[in-house]
Amino acid sequence: MPINLPTILTWLRIALIPLFIGVLYVPETWMLPASRAWWSSGLFAFACITDALDGYLARKLNQTTAFGAFLDPVADKLMVGAALIMLVHLGHASPLAAFIIVGREITISALREWMAQLGQSRGVAVSMLGKIKTTCQMLAILLLLVGEQGLPGTRILEIGQWVLWGAAALTLWSMVYYCRIAYPYLNKH
Repeated sequence: MPINLPTILTWLRIALIPLFIGVLYVPETWMLPASRAWWSSGLFAFACITDALDGYLARKLNQTTAFGAFLDPVADKLMVGAALIMLVHLGHASPLAAFIIVGREITISALREWMAQLGQSRGVAVSMLGKIKTTCQMLAILLLLVGEQGLPGTRILEIGQWVLWGAAALTLWSMVYYCRIAYPYLNKH
């Protein structure tokens, strides 16, 4: 397993998940709800930044590796999945929207693995639609984490829920996009 700065950032993102979840479980006697909202959203925002940074640094420093290419999307899916599960648990996110997003991620990961075995991994490489979907998901999660506890008197939770449904729609759209690319190979194999 090659160790370089981009890979360290990816591992850091994975290591932040228990801390992120732990912050959301801190009792109110230890941390006010507003502090919990800002700490959890800050940790998630930091994870989003490391997601963008690790890929950029891997390309810029010519440190792209097969392991890094494997680990980066795994870290993303773990962080997004953990955040969505916690948001559903807190009552901030729709279980259906979370299921659509997590279900798509599992489905497309399996599809990518299968296409890679056929030597067709380029066909289901991340597209611009996938990047827009990811950005929308991360924005929605940040808004839902801040919620009304972080910004009292606002409608940020409602806005976050709408953005999450938009992310779920983009998630379905991108799944259809990738499945259409893979469809000819499904018929052959």
